[in-house]
Amino acid sequence: MVTLGRLTFIFISAVLSLPVSVVCSIYSSSLLTLERAFPVNQRMELEVLRARDRARHPRLLQGVAGGVVDFRVEGTSDPYLVGLYFARVKLGTPPREYNVQIDTGSDILWVTCNSCSDCPQRSGLGIQLNFFDTARSSTAKLVSCSDPVCSSITTSECSSQSNPCIYSFQYGDGSGTSGFYVSDMLFFDIILGDSMVINSSASIIFGCSTYQFGDLIKPDRAIDGIFGFGQQSLSVISQLSNRGIAPRVFSHCLKGEGSGGGILVLGEILDPRIMYTPLIPSQPHYNLNLQSIAVNGQLLPIDPAVFATSNNRGTIVDSGTTLAYLVEEAYDPFVNAITGAVIQSVNLVQYKGSQCYLVSTSISEIFPLVSLNFDGGATLVLKPDEYLVRMGFSDGAATWCVGFQKVQEQGVTILGDLVLKDKIFVYDLAHQRIGWANYDCSLSVNVSVAFGKDEFVNAGQLSVNGSNKNMPFGLILAKILAVIGFIL
Repeated sequence: MVTLGRLTFIFISAVLSLPVSVVCSIYSSSLLTLERAFPVNQRMELEVLRARDRARHPRLLQGVAGGVVDFRVEGTSDPYLVGLYFARVKLGTPPREYNVQIDTGSDILWVTCNSCSDCPQRSGLGIQLNFFDTARSSTAKLVSCSDPVCSSITTSECSSQSNPCIYSFQYGDGSGTSGFYVSDMLFFDIILGDSMVINSSASIIFGCSTYQFGDLIKPDRAIDGIFGFGQQSLSVISQLSNRGIAPRVFSHCLKGEGSGGGILVLGEILDPRIMYTPLIPSQPHYNLNLQSIAVNGQLLPIDPAVFATSNNRGTIVDSGTTLAYLVEEAYDPFVNAITGAVIQSVNLVQYKGSQCYLVSTSISEIFPLVSLNFDGGATLVLKPDEYLVRMGFSDGAATWCVGFQKVQEQGVTILGDLVLKDKIFVYDLAHQRIGWANYDCSLSVNVSVAFGKDEFVNAGQLSVNGSNKNMPFGLILAKILAVIGFIL
């Protein structure tokens, strides 16, 4: 994820309204705003991105005994599409806004406490840092060690039943944070029919960071906290869904071109083209069973066992990894097949260990399609710009490099933003599956419904043409929820 090696979704630019169609289910719709952290045209060296992803990969959630969780992070990204995302959430009473990085590799939502003396006071991301103060929130309650919730949290630490429930996270990149758990209100906007937007809230448990070290205290990419989107019980989506406030599913659609942006939804984006594959059970990450890879319709000679989930192997979907990673046994056949398909049309060059190509025409005209074939018959088809990254120009030709990086040690294949962009991705935790479909993420999306359809004209505006239009206000309020985030 950036310097702290954590996952991310970030896009910073002017706030834009994205039209969204919402098919209202038994849940209400609430808004989260996601933004891009860097200008879309900012050039970054491939090695810089590799280093950033190496820092992120140790942050992927690891089930470690003794209350310590390592968030291991891996991956790289397109130099023109630095995938670092955050959501603005409102906590406390009165509510205060915090910018928290979206992390599907961890579970805990935590924000920096005002008592953190060594934490950054400013951010190079162009955002104001805010600090949570329990004394300024009338609804804040410390979670004590005697609270049953504390004993159920694997990341908690207690020396006495009367003490606050403490957490400590150690990250593989040498950074970390510790603090205490708090129960307080999470505020969000509920969007109802007839263009009505009201405030709503729910009590959640989150961390208040009192100490940070390593890359977490560097100001260049400092943020207010981390928003864990993992599957465990303390993630916000689990807390809300366990109480029937939100569905146990979230979705995103990340726009890869132009100014970037997209949509993040606590709910299920609907599209008839979505193909689903089952999640590998009992895993801390979003592990899938990748069975084979085809280039230009031809299966590559790769043993499927190299993708199988084990202690140090598997295939992970991680929206915080910018590029993508392929295990060593699959990487060479993959690159060789692509090179063989275009060798008559391009000039081959090497750039810092990556296979690159000098291309004088559109890559879509000469590079093949790549198919990642998963359990259940689901296929993820990659266009050339979803496995290549453009590194610049030379003598009138564009330099494109293979965006998949070779994994030599851990043996984990990671599908990051390079692969995930310009697609709907649905994380259906209730049915333990992940689905996807190609999509223009600047367009409207449909969010799962049981009774009617609400059309989002732009943020906060919608026209109703479903049966819920005549339902009582209270029933609508009780029956709609899918948190919608507009990425800029």
